[in-house]
Amino acid sequence: MKFGFCILLLAVLSACGSGGPPVPDWKSDSADLIERYKKNALLGESRLAERYFKQAIAATGGAGRVRETARLWLVHCATRRANLIEDDCHEYAELARIDASEEDRAYYQFITLNWGVLDAAKLPQQYVALVKTEPTRLNAKIAEIEDPLSRLLAASLTTLRKQADTATLSLAAETASSQGWRQPLLVYLKLLQKHALE
Repeated sequence: MKFGFCILLLAVLSACGSGGPPVPDWKSDSADLIERYKKNALLGESRLAERYFKQAIAATGGAGRVRETARLWLVHCATRRANLIEDDCHEYAELARIDASEEDRAYYQFITLNWGVLDAAKLPQQYVALVKTEPTRLNAKIAEIEDPLSRLLAASLTTLRKQADTATLSLAAETASSQGWRQPLLVYLKLLQKHALE
């Protein structure tokens, strides 16, 4: 029994010591806080969401990480767009002048609806086919996206581009409903009601 315990303890200690350098506090803190921001923003808890976001910005800004701070603003903008809130991502654009990756720049073009000028190859994989497809095939491409938030964002951007049909709106509403995301669900239900009355 003691021998088995010692082996287990050695295994645990070995695992703890073999993971490379520890993750900096600012990085783990900002990652946790931005996830809390997204969750609460989608739930419609806007005040709490913004509080978490400000804390995430403070974590990266305090560490002098311009690129990471810019990326947080990009996530902030994308989350608002997923909620069908207009946002020109001004804060990201300002920081991107100092430092930003090509992937982040492409994502910025994507969520600000400049699909004609972006390099699709730099986008996250789930969006590559979306920006290349014909308008009549958009809903089918959105439905193929497995991650719920990515699917909702794709539907929202298509809606903001005025290319969404009833099937797209229904898919977005179902996605929001299945995740308990009250904020976008209410918006999509109103849009569906409006379409039904037209």
